[in-house]
Amino acid sequence: MMQRQIVNSLRDKYPVSVLCELVDLERSTYYYQPTAKDDLSWLMLIKDVIRQHPTWGYRMITGQLQHDGYQVNEKRIYRIMRENDLVVHSKRRGPQTTNSVHQYGRYPNLLRGLKVDHPDQVWCADITYIHLGTSYVYLAVLLDVFTRSLRGWNLGKHLDTGLVLKALRPALQQRCPEIHHSDQGIQYAAHAYVDLLRSFEIQPSMSAAGRPTDNAFVERVIRTI
Repeated sequence: MMQRQIVNSLRDKYPVSVLCELVDLERSTYYYQPTAKDDLSWLMLIKDVIRQHPTWGYRMITGQLQHDGYQVNEKRIYRIMRENDLVVHSKRRGPQTTNSVHQYGRYPNLLRGLKVDHPDQVWCADITYIHLGTSYVYLAVLLDVFTRSLRGWNLGKHLDTGLVLKALRPALQQRCPEIHHSDQGIQYAAHAYVDLLRSFEIQPSMSAAGRPTDNAFVERVIRTI
């Protein structure tokens, strides 16, 4: 593959026969074009490119082969790669669950330096998403830091304040924390949510923006869901 690239890059200045001799490449090999049905030869060429560029997808590989002088299209390369389990699958990106760009208030992180030594001293809250085919649903959770137990949850289709309120209200009918800790997401900073916390004399606490480790306990639990 590299030999062909060298010949292609210099063929306008020097005879192909001389270049092939210099790079120890048979002229018949240089001029060879796999036939339409010669999938094995195409597969070998594809693997040569993958060895040099293991993260490339079929479009980049097709472009490289075309640059090297092979007459081939993306459809054929994709089919051969798919049949041989060589297609690079990009990681699916899910929806963003935290929107910290809003006009509501921010609250200091009350957990720094705090020793959590009894149940319902601190609840941590967070939101994650669950992929269902072509759509998503959202899960809001409330976890007690000391006992590591679930205090409340709600599953919904909409990423709004109602999602987290429906997790919080039933939980407060059973128990009540001293501190409620979350990220700076708009759902937790909304007036309706903060007012509910204060009506139960609960202190709101928030992680610094861009600091998920401040809410590490609930983040670890979320990753297991």
